[in-house]
Amino acid sequence: MLPVNLKDLGINVEEIIHNASPPLLYEYAVSRESAAITSAGALATRSGSKTGRSPKDKRIVEHPDSKNDVWWGPVNIALDEHSFLINRQRAIDYINSRDYVYVFDGYAGWDPEYQMKIRVICTQAYHALFMHNMLIRPTEEELKSFGQPDMTIFNAGAFPANPLTGGMTSSTSVDLSFEHKEFAILGTQYAGEMKKGVFTAMNYWMPKRGVLSMHCSANEGAKGDVSLFFGLSGTGKTTLSADPHRSLIGDDEHCWSDNGIFNIEGGCYAKCIDLSPQKEPEIFNAIKFGSVLENVVYDPDTREVDYSSHKITENTRASYPIEYIPNSKIPCRGGHPTNIIFLTCDAFGVLPPVSKLTPDQASYHFISGYTAKVAGTEVGVTEPQVTFSACFGSPFMVWHPTKYAQMLAERMQQHSSDCWLVNTGWTGGPHGVGKRMSLPHTRAILDAIHDGSLTKAAYENDPIFGLAIPKTCNNVPSEVLQPRLTWTDSKKYDESARKLAAQFVENFKKYEGIASKHLVAAGPKV
Repeated sequence: MLPVNLKDLGINVEEIIHNASPPLLYEYAVSRESAAITSAGALATRSGSKTGRSPKDKRIVEHPDSKNDVWWGPVNIALDEHSFLINRQRAIDYINSRDYVYVFDGYAGWDPEYQMKIRVICTQAYHALFMHNMLIRPTEEELKSFGQPDMTIFNAGAFPANPLTGGMTSSTSVDLSFEHKEFAILGTQYAGEMKKGVFTAMNYWMPKRGVLSMHCSANEGAKGDVSLFFGLSGTGKTTLSADPHRSLIGDDEHCWSDNGIFNIEGGCYAKCIDLSPQKEPEIFNAIKFGSVLENVVYDPDTREVDYSSHKITENTRASYPIEYIPNSKIPCRGGHPTNIIFLTCDAFGVLPPVSKLTPDQASYHFISGYTAKVAGTEVGVTEPQVTFSACFGSPFMVWHPTKYAQMLAERMQQHSSDCWLVNTGWTGGPHGVGKRMSLPHTRAILDAIHDGSLTKAAYENDPIFGLAIPKTCNNVPSEVLQPRLTWTDSKKYDESARKLAAQFVENFKKYEGIASKHLVAAGPKV
């Protein structure tokens, strides 16, 4: 550990534990925080009452220098600078009340040209270990010359915000100031807030430098061809990008610069509810010494984890360094993408298992970010519900979605990238009637995309959505490719298709004032 001075931040804690090794952080977490070591060697922890992100408590400081850049609204809620400074001071005051503080210095972004230096100041060992996993770990030499960070995180999540502070709606507050280059956390110990705070900041900084930041996974074939996988929770983004025949560049956050693709993170943050060595062996085997498990249930004697248990939360999580995945590519960088793949879980059984998108359709579906929630995924969800999340990650987008879409379209055109819409949801009818798309069929579709055979196939256009659907695909029955043919009642299919198309159109109305006419025209016809 190297000495680090925090006095210029107003932090005067006597013991500063700086970039401690995982074994040392284990000792502190077990002795000071009641953490446990599982039978596989991972550190098991609890995040308190908050077992997920608190998007309604996220705030961005409204400042004259960045005000006109931010897409203000329910995603990016404005906070005045004075309230931010109150919350920042409250976090520092809490940190100063501790006998010790943990500091982790690391990097965001594997491309040295665009790498950002991140400093994490926290009061819990498991938070330091979590960010040790999720950021890019500096060498001893890099740490000696780390200097001033580009962003500082004050994690005082064990201490509440004052609800009487202006702009607060609860005792939880996660506040980001681009001008101060600081992120203050109060009232939540959920570690994912730090990870997504860094991603939100990168989603602001990178486009200002002409770099597209993206909520996607990425992998690379033996010939150096790169694929990006966009998708919301439950669409298969992590599962499908973990291809044993391709190298994993990253599972969640990437940037596309003039140099190609680079991962923002140094680790992976995987959902582990119902995890098994049969379904996801790479992730299962990555949970070992050095990994952090959040909110899992384990046997108090054997310390074996029950991954099927929902007792604490369905959002059980594991974080681990990316090198714990055997076929990961280090450094986590690749060339310009050959294929862009939008994953959607269509619970209505309307969309085809694969379709090739035009550039305008790619922008349209990127901005729409469609998927569907099914019954049982959330309290109160009793039938499939349409979900639209701009850029397949609206909670973390800072600029207006059309900015990211324009940058994506420009790069796709410049590098001749193909774009595909892949439905991993239902076929033969909606949820409850049809069945989930076959995983072997989806993998066969991805194989055909990667070997180039699907590009050469003959296509026909869907009359409602305007999607180009291939007539043939290796190892996929031709009738599966046409969703209307998989339904026993074609009239019901037409009715469902028109209903979903209308919801696409209605959702896109909020972008019509900014999006071009030809982009609006790329949507479904109703």
